[in-house]
Amino acid sequence: MTGRKRYALVGCGGRGLGMFAAPLVQNFKDSAELAGICDINPGRMEYLNRILGTAIPAFRDFDAMMKAVKPDTVIVCTVDALHHEFIVKALERGCDVISEKPMTINEVQCRQVLEVEKRTGRKVTVTFNYRFAPYVTRVKELLAAGAIGRVISVDFNYQLDRSHGADYFRRWHRQKKNSGGLLVHKSTHHFDIVNWFLAQDPVEVFAFGSRQFYGPTRAERGENCRTCAHTKTCEFYFDINTPTVVGTLLDNKELYAKVEHHDGYLRDRCVFADDIDIEDTMTLTARYSGGTQLAYSLNAHCAYEGWRMALNGSEGRIEAEEWHSGPYVRKDHQDIRVVRWNRPVETVSIAVSHEAHSGGDVRLHKMLFAGAQPDPLGHMASSHAGAMSILTGIAANHSIARGQPVRIADLFGKAL
Repeated sequence: MTGRKRYALVGCGGRGLGMFAAPLVQNFKDSAELAGICDINPGRMEYLNRILGTAIPAFRDFDAMMKAVKPDTVIVCTVDALHHEFIVKALERGCDVISEKPMTINEVQCRQVLEVEKRTGRKVTVTFNYRFAPYVTRVKELLAAGAIGRVISVDFNYQLDRSHGADYFRRWHRQKKNSGGLLVHKSTHHFDIVNWFLAQDPVEVFAFGSRQFYGPTRAERGENCRTCAHTKTCEFYFDINTPTVVGTLLDNKELYAKVEHHDGYLRDRCVFADDIDIEDTMTLTARYSGGTQLAYSLNAHCAYEGWRMALNGSEGRIEAEEWHSGPYVRKDHQDIRVVRWNRPVETVSIAVSHEAHSGGDVRLHKMLFAGAQPDPLGHMASSHAGAMSILTGIAANHSIARGQPVRIADLFGKAL
């Protein structure tokens, strides 16, 4: 086939395989080719080729892959702390970049990416798949149509349950040097949604954060679940040797347990370990360039998972909520409520999507890999959007450490 864009993937863990390699190979053969893969763990690359039935050239050295494969675009799915390194290398070689969120984890890395992108004239796209979810898209459409006038304030609460939430404390995310903490790694999705809804940039942030549930909060703990003496009594026991769903792509036993001898990465670390330094309980307030104020919280140890948002406008209020586990999950539809002065409440029902990430992934993939697509609402996120989402969390991290508000312009060193 001719005219296909050539892609190279660096980072072949669960997100690299499930979010990018599999859909690219399986669904976009006419427009895209995965020409090379790179990872420090050869076992993961072997598994990727085996499960997809491919023979994609595999490299442990990124520069060697780039020289051999000569891709048009590089997809970056490494540990967050290394995103900037591969983004910059790819840009310098004349490639565009698709980066998994977060784009980077600190302001120095962020500045470097933006400066190199500008100098090289290439493009960085950050994959905020949640923008593409039909429910979230409908909120954006209502705001764009002026349903509540000018947005004055936003209240946003996100709850991670004790399955999903705990998993961040098992994996490499558990240390800020790898992930920037949940205010960068996880909340980048949430801050991006708010930024996109408002069409404004964050200006100033004040935050509190603490670790109250995970980390060394109980005596009954070990190094990792497989070697722990408390597997019979610990409600957080994670059996990595039993695939969650047999036959699926993302098999933790195949992707991690069987190949950990190559790189020493343990996927089932104890959620109560001493070396955990990220927060599990976070709140912040932020002020935006258009005057809107945000109140946000993230808790990683809740009884059920989902989020609730209220957008208060000059002409009314939008109330939105979406639940992913627990007693409030709906199988068929989710509602958005539009409340205006002296008028009946308008309820907008959106059919529940059972596709990955609330239906966002399949729509993002089409925009990424199927060639030019119309984008009237601006779903695709640029490096500026990637920067604005992480700089809220980065500023929050600095605010927690300093105990005072942090201006993003001061943090970044110059206006963006």
